[in-house]
Amino acid sequence: MQAWQVTKPGPIDSGPMVSVRVDVPEAGAGELLVRVLACGVCRTDLHVAEGDLEVHRDSVVPGHEVVGVVTALGPGAGTEFAVGDRVGIPWLRHTCGECRYCRRGAENLCPRSRYTGWDADGGYAEFAVVPAAFALPLPTGYTDAELAPLLCAGIIGYRALRRAALPAGGRLGIYGFGGSAHLAAQVALAEGAEVHVMTRDAEARRLALDLGAASAQGAADPPPVPLDSAILFAPVGDLVLPALAALDRGGVLSIAGIHLSDIPPLNYDEHLFQERELRSVTANTRTDAREFLAFADRHRLEVTVHPYPLTEADRALSDLAHGRFAGAAVLVP
Repeated sequence: MQAWQVTKPGPIDSGPMVSVRVDVPEAGAGELLVRVLACGVCRTDLHVAEGDLEVHRDSVVPGHEVVGVVTALGPGAGTEFAVGDRVGIPWLRHTCGECRYCRRGAENLCPRSRYTGWDADGGYAEFAVVPAAFALPLPTGYTDAELAPLLCAGIIGYRALRRAALPAGGRLGIYGFGGSAHLAAQVALAEGAEVHVMTRDAEARRLALDLGAASAQGAADPPPVPLDSAILFAPVGDLVLPALAALDRGGVLSIAGIHLSDIPPLNYDEHLFQERELRSVTANTRTDAREFLAFADRHRLEVTVHPYPLTEADRALSDLAHGRFAGAAVLVP
């Protein structure tokens, strides 16, 4: 089968990935073999390819927003999925189930957690395997390409929104407006929030307004009203300061990314006093994933996708790095 491997992590335009021919993997104990129908292109894939996240496996195949069809079940894979089912392969791939974090329902903090496209081969390929316990059932009414971004961008945006503790009917600020942000904004709007978007990209600002945002301005510009909560999606530490400054008293800023450039020094009075809070987001739990996908089944989300053939995965990542599209890129066969 065709697959892409990260062989020399570095700037995306230096060619850190290579296209190779490898054997189709086999479903091991408790696993599903999945023929890939679509795979979203996530900024985390870019961080792995460029070395911002240290590669956990040599020549790893990236990709963790995988939509596919089950073609084989390994021994002990259970009965939730059958051959022919359409399933999702997400970022979270394994947790121990035994540590104190897993026992208290915080499996996203499990020290022995493993991840698709980082610890194990992912979906920049024609086939992939996934532990059946971490595969996800998919909502109806979406194309394969539309479903792919839901499996990380959507799930992480959903968790980031919950971490932001937005009050009912509150004012939410969103910093950066790519694949994850444009989905989280729709969840917030469906739940009655007033959404304000800050992003450098003019096309993304237009998309935000089309989706129902109350305002859209530059990345570091102040929103027109004080914010009850905010989410930082852009991996830019400099934006933490204007985002905190835009919060009303008691407001919460949630940082959604797995990687962030350095945060400049904070001024206590301007950025944190009056009980403003700064929170990080670490992966997600399977409960988060299933809650979000159930929400997407009840509420038809507008998923802005830009399809690329699998043969052009390197171009898709380069376009993501250079901000050449609004929404989400998706690899298709």
